This record gives sequence, structure tokens and C-alpha cells, in this order.
Amino acid sequence: MGMEKAGHECVGFCEFDRFAVASYTSMHLLTDEQRDYLMTLPLKQRQKEILNEEYRNGEWFAADIRRVSADDIPSADCWCFGFPCQDISVANTTRRNGFQGNRSSLFFRVMYLLGQVAEEKRPHTLLIENVRNLLGINGGWDFARLLVEMDRGGYDAEWQILNSKHFGSAQNRERLFIVGHTGASKTRRVFPIEKTTDGVLKTIQCDTSGKGLKSQQERIYLPNGIMCCLPNARAESKCTTVIDGDIHILTAKERFRLQGFSDEYINRAYFINRPKELAKQAGNSVTVNVVEEIAKRL
Repeated sequence: MGMEKAGHECVGFCEFDRFAVASYTSMHLLTDEQRDYLMTLPLKQRQKEILNEEYRNGEWFAADIRRVSADDIPSADCWCFGFPCQDISVANTTRRNGFQGNRSSLFFRVMYLLGQVAEEKRPHTLLIENVRNLLGINGGWDFARLLVEMDRGGYDAEWQILNSKHFGSAQNRERLFIVGHTGASKTRRVFPIEKTTDGVLKTIQCDTSGKGLKSQQERIYLPNGIMCCLPNARAESKCTTVIDGDIHILTAKERFRLQGFSDEYINRAYFINRPKELAKQAGNSVTVNVVEEIAKRL
């Protein structure tokens, strides 16, 4: 959505989680006629039906990046991707294996595919997102490996940590964004990007009464403040605020709003998934406002 709001067009996507595929398809690809038909079906049947190819309306799709062939991928100017952050994130208090972990090592799978793509089909730009801890995990050697792999693939890299609260979202969410350039795009620079909402959000303070709790998501926040970074969590727990003296747990819709989604698109996701899955998807999402600011410069 952030890319399209800046004038780019999506030609395909790859996603392993079937509930996320269903939400994406409902948000972006369904025609009115298809939506009307699906509304006649029970929810479980609707979720199964929407995974059929006919509902993607010509947009390329693959479920597992490990089983994708470079020849299958359509020609594109830019590849946008992230790789699972569980092996890197500070939220993982047990084992942070970095690129030694099975999930975060998917970065190398993407770089392998880029190396197999025919020259005329190779994207001239890469947009990569992950947690800020990628910069320092394993003493910085993992990030160095990332830069080496991008260089071997012919991509110059630039990067910046951007916080959603500085781009119109009342959410304290720091993420590392990396842009790779090759060919003619090597002369173009995206970063640094300046804050767009510094004046308003700077005067708002979160409630600090939860200091000492083990997780920022378990603290209680004032409704006129900045919410914690949305977790990958159930809608029934975490991320709470106080309204008229009562504790209020953020709904999945409220979490999607914090990620920059309009109610129109959120309702399309509610059409196909239950709040439990949607809350998880909101926590896994990238803030639309931030991506739009980057995409304007691509």
C-alpha cells in the first residue's frame, strides 16, 4: 500500500501464511463481483475459496520463497522484502541466532534468486525492512555479511532507522530500512529522510506507570499518547490504554490504524479473517506511512 500510494504498481507477492494471503487478496485484488459472491459463503469456506488463483486477478503469487524459481518471478523494477525477525529481535529473550537461524537466513535465499534472474528482468532497486537490532547483532558481523551479499549481487546499499511516530503514526516503532541500488539507480539516494510529524508528537508523553513490567506491551498507555511497538500478539491481550478510567485492549482494527491502514482496507480484511489473525497481521505489518515516504524517493 505504501508503494502504491507513491505511484508504484504491484505485480506479484510471496507469502507463506494463508491467513495473510487471504487478507492481502481481500484488501487489494478482489473485484466487487467476487466480493459479493464470497459474502454468500460461510467464513471458513470463504477463507478457503479466496486462496484460489482466480481471485488474484492476474497478480503473480508464490507461497514459499524456498520453492520459487527465478524464472517464475515476473519482471519488476523493485523487490520489497523482509525476512523473519525472530532470530534478530530484542523481543526474543531466549535465543537470537542472527543469520544462523533458519528464518532470518531466508535473506540469502532472496539474494540467490536475484543472482539467478535474467539480466533484463533484474530489479534495479531493493527495499528491505527489519528490526533495528540487525545493525548490532553478533557484534555487527551479520549486518556486514548482508552488505557483502548485496555488493556481490551488484547492489550498493544505504540504510536508515525510521520510527513510525515521526511519520504520522502514534506508535513507537523503530525499524531498519535498507535500499539497494544497481545500474542507473546507483546515482540516486533515498536517505536520510527527515521527520514529518515532529511538532505534534513531541509534546505527547506516554504513561510511565507500567515501568518495571517485563514487556512494553504489558504497560498501560494514555489514549492521547504514543502507543508501544505493536507486537505479534492476539487481539485479546497486550497493548492496553485507559479510556474513561477503564482499561481498554486495542482491537485489531485499532492496531491496523496505527500501521497507517484506512478503515476501508481494514474492513476488507475483517471480511475474510477473525480478529485474532488480524491482530497478528497488524503486528507483523510495516507502517504504511513510512514506506510511502521512502517510495516517493525511489
